[in-house]
Amino acid sequence: MNKQCRCSWVPADDPLYIAYHDNEWGVPEYDDRRLFEMLILEGAQAGLSWITILRKRENYRRAFDGFDAEKIARYGTQKIASLLNDPGIVRNRLKVNAAVGNARACLDIQDEFGGLSDYLWQFVGGEPKVNAWKTLGEVPASTPESDAMSRALKKRGFKFVGSTICYAFMQAVGMVNDHTTDCFRHRMKRK
Repeated sequence: MNKQCRCSWVPADDPLYIAYHDNEWGVPEYDDRRLFEMLILEGAQAGLSWITILRKRENYRRAFDGFDAEKIARYGTQKIASLLNDPGIVRNRLKVNAAVGNARACLDIQDEFGGLSDYLWQFVGGEPKVNAWKTLGEVPASTPESDAMSRALKKRGFKFVGSTICYAFMQAVGMVNDHTTDCFRHRMKRK
């Protein structure tokens, strides 16, 4: 049997993680709703493992109206209370409130810049940055670009957007290609 070599962070026995790595992680994303979703999910992951969030992602999509920023921005106390009682998501008051505030800040960015995608992609010059890390140990937790993104988002009122979270987001949505050089996805053409 011919096994494809993947990044070492991917468990060989977890089909959900394998599918995420093989089909999503590192693929350039430009859709505003999908970018907003990943920004919220990366913030929800703070202090937890990514697989926890990945396993809850469909519940998040249901609970947060498909990550429609306009709907989320209008959430009031009753909806927030409902979210805090939803076992399908991470029931952390700060993270739930941050998602609502981040939706409002997202709408402001869309109004000012025409789209969240244009705003976020500016931090890598509009093009994916392709790295050539040989091992997982070489991959940084943050970069000057993620530092700049974090500062800018915080200035606009976003929460749970520290530099490490922003770098994980940049990796997830393909702003940077951090597949290690031995991984079959490192060499594949991006969409």
